[in-house]
Amino acid sequence: MVVDDSAVIRGLISRWLESDPDIEVVATAHNGAMALRTLEEARPEVVILDIEMPEMDGLTALPKIIEAAPHVQVIMASTLTRRNAEISLKALKAGAADYIPKPETSREVSSSAAFRQQILQKIKALGTVARCQDPVRAARARRAARGAATPQPIPPRAVAARPIQLAKPSSATPRVLAIGASTGGPQALFEFFSSLKMTPGVPVVIAQHMPPTFTSILAEHLRRATGLACEEGREGERLTPGKVYIAPGDHHMIVETKGDGVFIRINQDPPENFCRPAVDPLFRTVARVYGAAALGVILTGMGSDGLKGSSAIVAAGGTILAQDEATSVVWGMPGAVSTAGLASAVLPLGEIGRAAAKFIGGRR
Repeated sequence: MVVDDSAVIRGLISRWLESDPDIEVVATAHNGAMALRTLEEARPEVVILDIEMPEMDGLTALPKIIEAAPHVQVIMASTLTRRNAEISLKALKAGAADYIPKPETSREVSSSAAFRQQILQKIKALGTVARCQDPVRAARARRAARGAATPQPIPPRAVAARPIQLAKPSSATPRVLAIGASTGGPQALFEFFSSLKMTPGVPVVIAQHMPPTFTSILAEHLRRATGLACEEGREGERLTPGKVYIAPGDHHMIVETKGDGVFIRINQDPPENFCRPAVDPLFRTVARVYGAAALGVILTGMGSDGLKGSSAIVAAGGTILAQDEATSVVWGMPGAVSTAGLASAVLPLGEIGRAAAKFIGGRR
């Protein structure tokens, strides 16, 4: 279902989606109220929900949609303004599965190949999630999220066990914690740091697939929720233990040694795995700088970004932890790492932070 107050945008997105034989647009709506009236009959698996609409906006409609249809995966669509970034982060905390930055004009929308590609990728991935979603689990998780100031742990869904060969963890105590995430990542990061239950005695570097503005808002939300020093990484900044650095939107973040310190470098090299920021360049340089003292964590996300970087960390003697399939919104990135035999542990989201804390503290 496509929900947007612009008839032009609704038409464009609908035509794009229907050009793919695997996707059917079952309904469109010009505001949240109309979407709710259409929901039961249309029975969508994925809803693309605009934020700014008359009568009932996206943030108001979101909890009503997921209450009425707990299995439905909602993608928030918004232009890249600070206000909309704030709203999108609130929507993710309230149960939206993902977000997508929308070009500001219908002309820009119609000419944006990147926007079209993102929509198709996200809908296909989340449509699969919706079909596998246990309605009882989904309803319980949605109810918990609605009344919470921070995202609540999501009970794991039933999934078939997959044989996974675990890698041997490093015996070295980590000197850095590197995290990669995509779809479902913002919610997962909040829960990860909640379960960490410590101020890490190492620098934390994060590559989360997000556009500009969104990454700075995410840093602010994490700082308020965790009490940790958290900010977007800046060119030439020295890494400090206990501080969290998030790769800025539309930029890769890497690390390098200079003198007696490790410093952040920011660049706009070509996207990797269709992403910028991407996990692979960050993890590759973490492996190069820290070797066996690198601890990497791969959280929920579609695609396989982080696979090559995780391989580099393991080859250098470091350790990788991955989120399990049952608690991932999309088990693409952690699944790729896990099935490649690179992870030393594949854990539910609520346990990864505790495991990371043990490694950082020198406990196994």
